[in-house]
Amino acid sequence: MYGAQHLDEFGGLPVVDFHATTEAGARPAADAVAWRVFVSPYEEHEEHDRPWADEFADFLNAVDPAGVRALIIGQWGEAYEETSSVPIDLVIAAADRLTSLEAVFIGDLEAEQAEITWIQQSDVTALLAAFPALTEFGVRGGTDLVFPPTKHERLRALTIQAGGLPVQVVRGVLDSELPALERLDLWLGVSAYGGNTDVADLAPLLSGTRFLRLNHLGLRNSEVQNEIAVAVASAPVVAQLRVLDLSEGTLGDEGAAALLEGQPLIHLDALDLHHHFLTEAMEQRVRSVLEPHGVRVDLSERNEPWGGRGVEGRYTAVSE
Repeated sequence: MYGAQHLDEFGGLPVVDFHATTEAGARPAADAVAWRVFVSPYEEHEEHDRPWADEFADFLNAVDPAGVRALIIGQWGEAYEETSSVPIDLVIAAADRLTSLEAVFIGDLEAEQAEITWIQQSDVTALLAAFPALTEFGVRGGTDLVFPPTKHERLRALTIQAGGLPVQVVRGVLDSELPALERLDLWLGVSAYGGNTDVADLAPLLSGTRFLRLNHLGLRNSEVQNEIAVAVASAPVVAQLRVLDLSEGTLGDEGAAALLEGQPLIHLDALDLHHHFLTEAMEQRVRSVLEPHGVRVDLSERNEPWGGRGVEGRYTAVSE
């Protein structure tokens, strides 16, 4: 098991830490990178031990905010004490200066900073309302995450990463009006950390009637990955996809067989199943069916159940 990792690319741009450019004295153009703004509450980084508001104010003064295309909200303090409403409110207050903003990610923390379930989120849709030109939006952390049904005309990519994603969030996403949405990536997580979405809750999405432009679907990091695979095998939405991502969960031979025995998948550009529990024989079967048709298949990171416990010993890539 491993924790979520820092982003190294976002919004089609390489990620640069704002603080690092301040120290080095060399700063890229505002529109050339995705800017990560963060502080650290740890003693070994005392130079970072300041309010996120101060760091963000320095960022707005040092980098032409009108040119910023992608912004990543990193650590804003002790993530298990302060919710993301702290940085969100500050970014919204600067909306009249961040006039070119197209991509925002909230909560880019690694496990060393805070486990994914420690990250205290909030109503993140306030940012979508404040920035109608956003095309990409990402969130890490499901604790206290609120995503009521919302409307956004331009959003093309939505990612929510969680060790346990509350069903209310999933329902809010699926009830939203996102006519431009092309990519949806949901980390569903495990029930022990609040991941209470079941396959039935995904029915509006799998029907293919919710997001008509969707071509990349990720239903990942789930402890019910086999059940999801069974549902996806006959789901109408698959016909419109180019990429299907069922990675980082507990997928085994049962789920993989269902995928192969369901509707044809040879129209896909890619099928991502990495971090799985398939046998070598099933891996070979998946490859033999799909790769001759040009489908890129990712079957990296084969795992063995903990303690030889079979299905019960399977685990997701990211939980706590």
